Amino acid sequence: MSKATAPPYNEPPPCAPPSYSEAVGGVPPQAPFTPSSAGNMPAPPVYNPEGLAVQQETNQPQTSPVHQSVPTAIVTTVVPLGPQSTHMICPHCHAEVDTATKSEPSLIAYLSGFVIALLGCWMGCCLLPCCIPECMNVQHTCPNCRAFLGKYKRG
Repeated sequence: MSKATAPPYNEPPPCAPPSYSEAVGGVPPQAPFTPSSAGNMPAPPVYNPEGLAVQQETNQPQTSPVHQSVPTAIVTTVVPLGPQSTHMICPHCHAEVDTATKSEPSLIAYLSGFVIALLGCWMGCCLLPCCIPECMNVQHTCPNCRAFLGKYKRG
């Protein structure tokens, strides 16, 4: 009696899982940002059997590029904003940036401080929630043009 052997795999092994930044969204770093539109892309060259490029005939009328203007469409994605800086393309100046963040106390911090003051710790301990990062709202701005990009709110 012989053992049955497992058949060999005919397909490649599965690829690695996505990185954290790919899983939560955002724009991967690429520089420089150059928008492109499919409308003004030249046709790929056609090669003859000798390997030389040949002019391809088209039935479209030839127009001069001086009078032709094709609007460039820039597609933006919604980037989730969190408590840390986020890599994105600014919708105002179209620069590829890591957002600048500024923290400010949230409503939870103010309510917690008020409750602490009511409990008798009014001589400075009631200000502690305003120093805890988990009680802060975070504003994201573009470091290039200083435009407001969004706010991450807690509570």
